[in-house]
Parts: sequence; structure tokens; C-alpha cells
Amino acid sequence: MSQAAPPSTRVKLAVLVAALGYFVDLFDLVLFSILRVPSLRAIGITDPDKITAIGKRLLDLQLGGMLLGGLAFGMLGDRFGRLKTLFGSILLYSVANILNAFVTEVWQYEMLRFVAGFGLAGELGAGITLVAEILPTAKRGIGTTIVAVVGLCGAVAAGVAGKYLAWNHCYLLGGVMGIALLALRVGVSESGLYEKARSDAGGARIEQGGARAEGTVEKAAIHRGNPLQLLWPPKRALRFALVILSGMPIWFVGGVMFVFAPELGRAMKIAEPIEPARVIFWAYVGVVLGDIASGVLSQKIRSRKKTMIGFLVALAVSIVLFFEIAPSGPTHFYAMMCLVGAATGYWAIFVTTASEQFGTNLRATAATSAPNFVRAMAVPITSIWLLLKGTADAPGLDPVRATVWLGVVCVAIGVFAAMHLDETFDRDLDYYEH
Repeated sequence: MSQAAPPSTRVKLAVLVAALGYFVDLFDLVLFSILRVPSLRAIGITDPDKITAIGKRLLDLQLGGMLLGGLAFGMLGDRFGRLKTLFGSILLYSVANILNAFVTEVWQYEMLRFVAGFGLAGELGAGITLVAEILPTAKRGIGTTIVAVVGLCGAVAAGVAGKYLAWNHCYLLGGVMGIALLALRVGVSESGLYEKARSDAGGARIEQGGARAEGTVEKAAIHRGNPLQLLWPPKRALRFALVILSGMPIWFVGGVMFVFAPELGRAMKIAEPIEPARVIFWAYVGVVLGDIASGVLSQKIRSRKKTMIGFLVALAVSIVLFFEIAPSGPTHFYAMMCLVGAATGYWAIFVTTASEQFGTNLRATAATSAPNFVRAMAVPITSIWLLLKGTADAPGLDPVRATVWLGVVCVAIGVFAAMHLDETFDRDLDYYEH
């Protein structure tokens, strides 16, 4: 397909399926942030400290499942194809969420959050890898932005569902939408680059240094979907670490500010309780707007790297403004949460960059595992936050101050990592890692 050729019907369908898959993915992923309190109360947990502690454990299990699932589905995506991985992921998390509607004890909730997290891990990376590989270089940023924006609307929809539906009905809705999405699998084509990599597996062109370079091509056997390749040689491991750290501030916001918004509202002495469903709704309205802006900006300036750095700086400013303005009342709180969400809107660019940083034989592994490593970073981040703020029996820093300082540190690390990433906007993705 030439650079100027319009996308074919099959390409459009692939983008649609990846986008709707991410819609259901985000709907299910953020449901726990919304349903944490009512669902735990429904199964008999009423003490506020226990709700916070058990909620943290359930979140850790979901994110731990996503970390392991990211590695597993990424490996499967490079070995068996992007499409099989995409649909297998959707099936697994859909079934887990349907079953989640019927839990009556904490251990059941824990098990299903882990399984759902494991399944949720595979959808985004497989979808983004498929879209990035089937679209021409000049248009792949547009395609991945469409996937991210449609997907993030799933989080907004979850906010609406959480406000008007019972907690168990929300889980049922998410699971049923995922099962229904599998009907669209007919007619979606596999990535041509993946098919080429599979046929070249016995001996193929290897690009030295992780990018195409004249005079450096040799014949060698290639390995598909080996996660250990992300750890060696050291330059590749560093590249993978920089990708993860550049996205980590997004899940400081998602893991602390979005999930524990009710606790932050109480710490700010806002009289009216902060509603998790409204937090998620307004926060992800901001995220959607931010993702549209980051996608358009990266296309206009032809740079993923500069766009990410710009949004990280905006995130630091928005966090400071949040804690200056949000204590004025719930309306200000939700409005500023929308602003913070918009500043995390470089997620579309981040996942695109993760797919572009690695060769075809390792692309799905990297693109699937990197976002889930970022999500899993919420486990140590929230642990540090809880340690800093302490408990009623062992108080620590004021929760507001703890959040500000931790946020500034996370953003500073993200800026440093983004500055040291390679620019990938114009990179030809037809190469292999050796």
C-alpha cells in the first residue's frame, strides 16, 4: 500500500476492532476504581481503613495480573499473531468480569481481579501493534490515536455506568460487551509484518542496534516473542526501561489521585463526599481530550518525544494547581481532576512509541508488556503513598503534601526518561531485533 493510498476496508476494520477492544478494556479496568467502596460494602466490609487496605490489595492483585499477563500475551503476540492474542485477551477478561458480578467473599474478589488483570494486559499492546504495523508510517500515529481515544471513552462510559447501575451490574455489562465484541473478529486481517517475520524465522535480515541502518544487515536466525531479549543486550534493556519510566507518571495519577480521590477529598476537608464515579467520568473526559491533543500535536510537529516531554511538564503544573484549587469545593475538585487527566493524555503517544522502539520479532512483547509494567508501577507508588500518609494509629505526612511530593518526583523521572528515548516518528518498522 502506498503512503498516499486510503486505508482499505480491512485496515479500517482492524482499527475499529482494536479501538472497541480498548474501549471495553478501559471500561473494565477503571470499574474497580469506581466500585471499590460499594462492592466491598456489599460483601460486608464497612470499616473505612479496611476498605482502603483491602482495596489496595485488590488493586495490587489486578495490576500484578496485568504485569504477568503483559509478558505472557506479548510473547504470544509475537509467536502466534496479533489477532489471536487480541481476541484471547478480550475473552479472558470478559469472562472474569462476568464472574466478578457474583462474588460474596474477599478471596473470590481477589482471584477474579487477578484473572481479569491478566486478561486486560493483552488487549492494548496487541491492538496497538496490529494498527502500527498495518498502517503506513505517516498515518500510524493517527490510527493509534483513534484506538486510544475511543478506548478512553470506555473509562468515561464506566463513570456513567458506575453512577447509575449497581456495582454487580456494571461488571456484568463490561463482560457482556467484551463477549459481543468477539463477533467482529471475522474479516480482520493479521499484520503483514508479522506474517513476514514468521516466514523469515529460519534466517532473516537483522538490523543492528534496534533500527534500520545501511551496511549492517546480516543473515541470522531470529527469535520471536522471547521476553528475555528485552533484558539483553544492556542497551535494549535500557531502552525498555526508559519507555516504562516515561509513562510511569500517568499511573501515579491513575493509581493514587484517581483511585484514592475520596481520601484526598477528606484530607482537603471538602464537606461533600467525593464520588468515585464522578471522579472517573471527569478525569477521563480530560484524558480523552488530552489524547486527542497529543495525537494531533505529535503529527503536526512530527515528534513523539517532544510531545511526551511537553505533556509531562504540563502534568507537573496541573498537579500543583490541583492542590491549590481543588480544596475550594467538589465542583473545583472534579474540574481540576479533569485538568490533571488531560495532562496524562500522552498515553496514546506513549503506547505508540513503545511499539515503534522495537523490531517486528519483539514488538508485541514490548508493546504489550511496557504499558503493563507502567500500570504495575502503581503498586510501589501507592505503597509509598500509603506509607507516607500513614494511618490513624501511625500518622505520617499530610496526604495532600505526600501526594504533591510523590507526584513531583514521578514526573521528574518521567521527563528524564522521555528525554533519553529515540525519536521514532519516521521510523520504518520493517526490521528485526537480534
